[in-house]
Amino acid sequence: MSSSCDPQYAPVGDVSTALMVIDSRLKAVYDGRTETDPEQQQMVDQFAASLGPAEFNALLDGTCTLIYMFMNWLRTACEAHDKDVIEYVVPTLVATMRMMPRTFRPEVIPTMAGLLIAAGSGLSPNLWRAQYGPWTDAEMNPLEATAVLLGEHINRMSGNDHNFATRLITEALSSLDQG
Repeated sequence: MSSSCDPQYAPVGDVSTALMVIDSRLKAVYDGRTETDPEQQQMVDQFAASLGPAEFNALLDGTCTLIYMFMNWLRTACEAHDKDVIEYVVPTLVATMRMMPRTFRPEVIPTMAGLLIAAGSGLSPNLWRAQYGPWTDAEMNPLEATAVLLGEHINRMSGNDHNFATRLITEALSSLDQG
């Protein structure tokens, strides 16, 4: 039975730009920076200001696509070890979110957990979220941070290869271009 949240109905969005943003954040984490580089933040702010509504929505959709792709990879990895991705990944990430109150205000954690559960269940996170109305400003940083946490989780699972999650998506995009 098909769901209205089936990924086949979801816009893919601008995955390349979303990946660039997430990769940049991962590099900052691995460089040990706890605060965003002011120059980098200025560039991100200028880039965001240059986006029109369509480009901004494409970036949101691209970030949700990354979350879906990351959770799909994690689901496959968990199933190979007879583990459930929702049981194995979601509590760990939610606990991390709770330790980051400046990024994840308590009221957005259920939404981010819902995105993870939707993606882990094979549903489109952006279509799942759309059921509850438009995105809010309060959800923008947590959405990005959720994708970063997933990428970092994947990198740790891969033996601390700091580029594994980015490579995973890049290779998937390359195979689509060649197909």
